Amino acid sequence: MVNGVTRVRGVAARAGGWSARHRWAAVVIWVLFVVLAMGIGSAAGRIDVKDNQLPGEVGQAQKIIDDAGLEEPAGETVFIQAIDGSTKATDPSFRAAVDDVLKAVDGTGQVTKVTSPYTAKTLSKDGRSALVQFEVRGKADTAPERITPVLDAVKKVQGEHKELRIEEIGSASMGKTFKDAFGDDFKKAEYSAVPVALGILLIAFGALVAALLPVALALTAIIATMGLMAIVSHVQAMSDTANSVMLLVGLAVGVDYCLFYLRREREEREAGRDAQTALRIAAATSGRAIIVSGVTVCVAMAGMLFTGLAEFEAMGLASLMVVAVAMVGSVTVLPALLSLLGERVEKGRLPFLNRIKRGKRGRSNSNGESRIWRAVLGAVLRRPKAALVMAAGALIAISLPALGMHTQNLTLDQEFGDSLPIVGTYDRVNQTFPGGASPANVVIKAADINAPQVKQAIADFRTQSISRGASDGPIKITLHSAENVAVVDVPLIGGSDQKKAEKSLDLLRDHIRPDTLGKVHGLDAPITGQVAGSKDFNARIVGAVTPVFAFVVVFAFLLMLLCFRSLTIAITSIVLNLLSVGAAYGILTAVFQHGWGASLVGAEGVGAIVSWLPLFLFVILFGLSMDYHVFVVSRIREAHLQGRSTRDAIQHGVVTTAGVVTSAAIIMVAVFAIFGTLSMQSMKQMGVGLATAVLIDATVIRGVLLPAVMALLGERNWYLPTWLRWLPDLTHDESAAAPPVTAHHGEDDRDRVVRV
Repeated sequence: MVNGVTRVRGVAARAGGWSARHRWAAVVIWVLFVVLAMGIGSAAGRIDVKDNQLPGEVGQAQKIIDDAGLEEPAGETVFIQAIDGSTKATDPSFRAAVDDVLKAVDGTGQVTKVTSPYTAKTLSKDGRSALVQFEVRGKADTAPERITPVLDAVKKVQGEHKELRIEEIGSASMGKTFKDAFGDDFKKAEYSAVPVALGILLIAFGALVAALLPVALALTAIIATMGLMAIVSHVQAMSDTANSVMLLVGLAVGVDYCLFYLRREREEREAGRDAQTALRIAAATSGRAIIVSGVTVCVAMAGMLFTGLAEFEAMGLASLMVVAVAMVGSVTVLPALLSLLGERVEKGRLPFLNRIKRGKRGRSNSNGESRIWRAVLGAVLRRPKAALVMAAGALIAISLPALGMHTQNLTLDQEFGDSLPIVGTYDRVNQTFPGGASPANVVIKAADINAPQVKQAIADFRTQSISRGASDGPIKITLHSAENVAVVDVPLIGGSDQKKAEKSLDLLRDHIRPDTLGKVHGLDAPITGQVAGSKDFNARIVGAVTPVFAFVVVFAFLLMLLCFRSLTIAITSIVLNLLSVGAAYGILTAVFQHGWGASLVGAEGVGAIVSWLPLFLFVILFGLSMDYHVFVVSRIREAHLQGRSTRDAIQHGVVTTAGVVTSAAIIMVAVFAIFGTLSMQSMKQMGVGLATAVLIDATVIRGVLLPAVMALLGERNWYLPTWLRWLPDLTHDESAAAPPVTAHHGEDDRDRVVRV
């Protein structure tokens, strides 16, 4: 103690102390950081993941196209079908409609290579349907932005021929539909998430300023990270998906970290401590928990860097950055703002909410401990074995459906169901022309594409694709003689049925290609397309599971071991988090694959889990679960170091953190649940998975399993083998809190303790 001030150890305590003493400097530095990050990022521009960075043969095919300098145009199709059973494609009225379509799309000036079904022989076997095919001028990646005039022209022709079904589908029109739906969904989520979080914080704090602080800090962390993403994208490409995930994670952890800090500072003031002491204790305890949690979340997010998938690497790096920025902001600028605001943090009180809180004060004791959780915890601690068996048994039972989990990239009809008209078009084209809506594309590179043996191999490949049952045709061949490249479009038997289409793809890759194209020395022929992309992506994801799981679990274990100096705490942390993740997997599989209760979330008929989600959920949930775990266990350890028995420390730690954990969990569940209401099934799956996992984690795991396990272990919770005593001590707990300070008569109003 120096000059009456207790010296505390630890990065969080020192950072909080410096910020409180140099509050204006801390605020100005933070604002400059946010402004500079966003400004430099905007000037640098963001580079996004390219198709040639995709895994497997899909990336190889795109690399051949890029190296050849070819601009693969966006292909579009107009599907024309007789609604009645008598009209045929050869009838004059049908031919007239085809001619009108040809003139309409060509007249927009946006297309080229418009092909009549009568010359291309794209007529259905039953003679009732036909396909008008063409390409969109310009680059394929910008075609969705320019396809609207063509869609309007086709729609006009449909109005003139009501006896026929005339619909457009293709990469540009589907891209536009997907982009519009994706954009609308995320606008809905983004516009809803912040007000929902703010509303819950208003209820939790009962004061506008206190509620605004976490939201404001989370938003500034997100803004700064957007700028950093643009800068970093020049080394590691980013994407819109990575940006959306960053927003989701940034809002969740940013609000949580500030909530932890604010609630501890308020609790200490309510206990009678002066503002300076309360802030110091909050910095040393909750601040430390935020750093431990933040580092653990960052390590978990870093696991995505081991997938070898550019999209996942972008998501992992973006999430890691926003967590790091939110963590730094919470232990630096937040103490400065609290010091600046003082008691004004309670400004903007909501009388109605505060009356409710005063009326319900009996639900918590004078130390801010939740009596509801005290009652639950009392039952758990009286019979810890029974609580452990019941809770663990229930979670294991919930996890069982995950053993049969089937993953795949969702097709258009799986992703959007009946919510979009183009899904019906997609189904009708695939039923009439199997595989026509999503053909396999064979990209052939040869030393001389016009060499006789190459031409013969391509012809044999075309013939055998049909004769051996991989395709019903028509198979289209496009030669680029100057570049010595050919592209063969093969409609796959199976169409929109992913499993059947994958069998056709395997037949092409494993048998037909080796027997034809594979016999030409020096010829490369990777097969790409929607089905191939899904298969290759899924294979890479499955291959990445083991290294990612191992990395995240091992490093999380080491962090817990170092930060709590307990082998027991490190092991139980991993086991409890794995139970939480397993339960989330089980619920996802039951709802979205087996359809149990699917109607409640609008998920009928999906039948699969989107391939990227299990690994993504594991990383995100393993990281976010540490928020609550570190916060609760830190409080238990703090109480134990202050002289309480392990059982008393468990009771004190759980009931005093129950309020903040509940508030934080409600915010996370509410924000994630918003994604569960979106139209895209992949977003629904992500939202439902995250929301249910956080709910389970904050209740069953932290409220029942954790205290039951720790009660059964007793003093063994703090066990560290002698052979591990050499490990560095990173605990730095504020184990000796300053005694309460009671305000005396005549003190300045600014030094009085405000009780809320």
